[in-house]
Amino acid sequence: MNQIITFGEVLMRISPRGNKKFIQSNNVEFYFGGTELNVGISIANFGGDVKHISCVSNDFIGDTAISYLRKFDVSTSAIVRSNRPLGVYFLEVGAVMRPSTISYNRSHSSFSEIQPEMVNWEKSLKKGKWFHWTGITPALCKGGKETLLEGLKLARKKGMQVSADPTYRSGLWKYGENPREVLSELVNYSTVFIGGVNEMNELLETDFSYSNEDFIEASKQLMLKYPSIEKVFDKIRTSINSSWHKIRARMWNGKDFKETLDIDITHIIDRIGTGDAFAAGIIHGLQKFDDYKTMEFGAAACAIKHTYLGDINYANEADVISILEGNTSGRLKR
Repeated sequence: MNQIITFGEVLMRISPRGNKKFIQSNNVEFYFGGTELNVGISIANFGGDVKHISCVSNDFIGDTAISYLRKFDVSTSAIVRSNRPLGVYFLEVGAVMRPSTISYNRSHSSFSEIQPEMVNWEKSLKKGKWFHWTGITPALCKGGKETLLEGLKLARKKGMQVSADPTYRSGLWKYGENPREVLSELVNYSTVFIGGVNEMNELLETDFSYSNEDFIEASKQLMLKYPSIEKVFDKIRTSINSSWHKIRARMWNGKDFKETLDIDITHIIDRIGTGDAFAAGIIHGLQKFDDYKTMEFGAAACAIKHTYLGDINYANEADVISILEGNTSGRLKR
């Protein structure tokens, strides 16, 4: 009874090689990802037992996506198939002062057909200890929201921990429901909140600033409105330019406020999936460490993800612990 459950869309990412724009190149490379999937694979790389639930295309692309998950020992037993194509996004990777840009092609993807009756939640959660969700899934389609809600209700009924990363992206909500109302209902079934002041302002209809004092007050109000929330973890990114960022983390657990030091990332290889790496670090850390070391582990996991091409954090637990212990010189290991 120690399985981590993630539920969400599997996407294919297509990019020109290097930092080129599409108009510059006839050569592209692809990766598989998706917010919740990124979290699940990262936790599996830390040694966790993970099951990902999704709906993928019933073709060789869907077969390849499933094989990709299995390569990381992520269980695919609850993945269902659709005759619609796998969702795709196109990424042009920026550099220095030029930002990266993304275009999505997912409105009629295989995952957009997901419906509650397609997922056997009782069977899927049989070994579950932890359920992780994000605000992307309920934004994509009504079926995604309803299927997720059923899973969350059963997870809490079974006493599972539930982590929420209620990312709000206004451009995704196209099926007619009120994002704040939907996310608010889902957060009611969550115990750990992985998000910052922006997400809390959206739920609370407030305008807290990014200061530590406002973060603490926002966290307190969040816990009053959603009594099931026990802890809040926030990743803070300081952007010098597209290639150089600083990462730190902060937390409020109902009693104590803590904050890490900045980790300097002076040459970013790929920043896609770094927030997911942070969430994975928090989920993994809470099962092994105290709250402060968990926060440090999450920040270090986020930082090292910037060094890997693709959506996935390939680091194992030892790699991340080495970073949080201050080994950031990149010195050759022999």
